[in-house]
Amino acid sequence: MQAYKAPIDEIKFLLFDVLNVQDLQQIDEYAEASEELISAILEEAAKITEGSFAPINYSGDLEECQYDPSTKSVSTPKGFKESYKAFAEGGWVGLTAPTDFGGQGLPQLLKLCTDELATGSNTSLAMYPGLSHGSIDAITEHATPELQEKYLPKLISGEWSGTMCLTEPQCGTDLSMISTKAVPQSDDSYQITGTKIWITGGEHDLTDNILHLVLAKLPDAPDTSKGISLFLVPKFLDDNTRNTAFCGGIEHKMGIKGSSTCVMNFENAKGFLIGKENEGLKCMFTMMNAARLMVGLQGLGSAEAAYQISLGFAKERIQSRAITGAKNPDQKADPIIVHADVRRMLAYQKTFIIGSRAMAYWVGKQLDISLKDPDQQKRDLADDLVQLMTPIVKAYLTDEGYLSIDQGLQLMGGAGFTREWGIEQLARDCRISRIYEGTNGIQSLDLAGRKLLIKGGRLPQTYLSAMEDMLNEGGDAEYIKKAREALKTLEDTLTWIGNNAIQDPEEATQGATPLLKLFALTTLSVFWVKLDHVAKDAQANNPVYSTNFYQSKHKACEHFFRYFYPQIQMHATDIQAGKASIMAWDVNDF
Repeated sequence: MQAYKAPIDEIKFLLFDVLNVQDLQQIDEYAEASEELISAILEEAAKITEGSFAPINYSGDLEECQYDPSTKSVSTPKGFKESYKAFAEGGWVGLTAPTDFGGQGLPQLLKLCTDELATGSNTSLAMYPGLSHGSIDAITEHATPELQEKYLPKLISGEWSGTMCLTEPQCGTDLSMISTKAVPQSDDSYQITGTKIWITGGEHDLTDNILHLVLAKLPDAPDTSKGISLFLVPKFLDDNTRNTAFCGGIEHKMGIKGSSTCVMNFENAKGFLIGKENEGLKCMFTMMNAARLMVGLQGLGSAEAAYQISLGFAKERIQSRAITGAKNPDQKADPIIVHADVRRMLAYQKTFIIGSRAMAYWVGKQLDISLKDPDQQKRDLADDLVQLMTPIVKAYLTDEGYLSIDQGLQLMGGAGFTREWGIEQLARDCRISRIYEGTNGIQSLDLAGRKLLIKGGRLPQTYLSAMEDMLNEGGDAEYIKKAREALKTLEDTLTWIGNNAIQDPEEATQGATPLLKLFALTTLSVFWVKLDHVAKDAQANNPVYSTNFYQSKHKACEHFFRYFYPQIQMHATDIQAGKASIMAWDVNDF
């Protein structure tokens, strides 16, 4: 099996040459985030993911998590406890957390980088600290100072972990249907009763305590989504007694088998209100937004790992002769990488990975600006971009990441379909990423039905201006005209949606998924112009990497505009076919 190697050179080139992440040092809170420090952090992240996470990825899949019904406890696969401990003690859980509670206060963009490496090397193990990040964000932003002081330090240190308890047997996306109840008590706590399902890390043996963030309804709350509150329910209470929050079993899943996905039963469990009563959805979205970006990076990280496996296989697998004649006369056949169809699949993977990494990391930089920049206008514009792009990063990187893995599996033929090579595990582990934190169809509806409309419809205008500004930095780059045509197509499509949705809102929702893909491909067309321009300039004036490193960016750029770019017009045509193209199908027509 090909050993996972963190793509550090690719990440450094993107951060320092393309995105100029060193600009963040101008923000007081990030003054110490120098290129030297960031490089050192990336190197250390590579060490722990390559040396600790990756070696137990395969064995963890085989062993799976085990549930003991007599104790209602879950044990994780061999090696997970030790690797998690090393991760926590290295300060990785609190990388971006507030320094007031023991975090390092580093840029959010760095967490996206480590999310990619962690999920690419071992998705199951990465899920445990990954869910804690959302809990840290929610408690930091919405909890009382007393709860912050009590729970944040150990959550940030990784001694404790966090969960998101949203879904119930009768409801998933429509959270207005939850039935979990919260009854106020005289000591300002609440008794939480109900059942939650599909709870990642709901029970495990990695940490001393687990903090469940649970959505529930108060007795007098409206029976709608506006009647939901959020509560912190610890596994162990202050006096170290066991709270009545127990795992009722674990799900038997297609993939991420080393990640415990639990049914959680709360039986008058003691909980504490996070935020205000009936404003639980607001608090939940703080968790969800962090989780959605992490999940997008899971699609990217898994695709990178699959690319490494299939590339190594293509270089070593001897099978058939090149059509143009023997490339290696001393052998009976040539490595399969000599074949055009194999190179086509590798080009698909490489092009997707480089472009999507640029898009996702750019959003990470905007997130840092939106949170910390001293200029209010810059914060507002960056927040526009983060809100618009979050569902796009989540959905596009997981959809296309899964298809990229499939290209690698296909390239390897029968070997790709076997456990020993590891790529079929990546396909199984990544498949859930298109479903959780809201299915990708829900992400598309969030984009089309909400993000285009909030702030008086300002978000898409902020986006178009940002893309145009980026193109203006590209000078006379080769594909700049095509990128501008993509922006024009997107703008025309948004105008069409606006004009038609006034008469019938379904004209917007029926085209939500192609609209999300149109946004993603338009963004990628702009980033490929920038990537190509920066690579050529760096190669000519200040080369740090090999000639092939820079030239491969140009070839991937060409491949994007040859293969992926034509899909822009396809999605625009699909959207403008209108509601009748889909909704005209009668139920009995299917």
